[in-house]
Amino acid sequence: MPIQYPAVLDLKEEGRRFSWTDRDTLLYALAVGMGSDPLDRSELPFVYEKGLHAMPTFAAVAAWGAGISPERIGLDRARTLHGGEALTLHRPIPVSGSVVADSRVVAVYDKGVGKGAVIERETVLTDPESKERIATITRTAFARADGGFGGPQDTRPAGAVPVRKPDATIELPTRRDQALLYRLCGDRNPLHADPGVARASGFEAPILHGLCTYGMTCRAVLKAFCAYDPARILQYSVRFSAPVFPGELITMNLWLDNDTVSFEAAVLARRATVISNGRAKLA
Repeated sequence: MPIQYPAVLDLKEEGRRFSWTDRDTLLYALAVGMGSDPLDRSELPFVYEKGLHAMPTFAAVAAWGAGISPERIGLDRARTLHGGEALTLHRPIPVSGSVVADSRVVAVYDKGVGKGAVIERETVLTDPESKERIATITRTAFARADGGFGGPQDTRPAGAVPVRKPDATIELPTRRDQALLYRLCGDRNPLHADPGVARASGFEAPILHGLCTYGMTCRAVLKAFCAYDPARILQYSVRFSAPVFPGELITMNLWLDNDTVSFEAAVLARRATVISNGRAKLA
């Protein structure tokens, strides 16, 4: 069924409850590369239960499975890509706990017949006891096969990094088995594990989860400008520009302007920008 606009904007999923323990918090940090040097005392609080901190981007997996499914929206799941991820933290993510997840479709943009559609879905994570918001997640999908439904065009300006030398450059190695580890955080799409599925999807090998790259870039922001204090990050957003293959080296450039970090990341060996329009708002 094609996208039914504007009725699609009324789609909601409310009241789903999710819980996690410190084991999930530790696993996530390891899966995005924290603790790669076990003697690095700056990263140890993310991968060791003594004084444990949750990474800000753990919010992306704390309620994995919440949200409006592509089928309810009217999308061809097989031709729908994760286009971007944005996070607003209303308070730091607890190392263990429960949340209630309420989701809705925020916006749908029509790029035209044969050009696809852009869909923004929002999930709000709330403390079930205090009813206070913990995090708001906005997930953007690019549906390559679903344009031409008569919706509005996307006229929002694209972001850009500053035109000057980066204030920091950080290299982020990935491991050959990193996608196999990260999928234990929730996303078990075989595209990230099965070579046959990857080839059928047009890739030479399984690709790394975009949200794994997302978490790795957050690790770099924590290192470069936050002294590894996760409470410093109030907002975090990226656009996924190209996939990463496990084992590749990601090079990330970062710029700091007052309380805003702009960044982009690339696999220089392939001349591929993998993260663009990166922004972090700092406390």
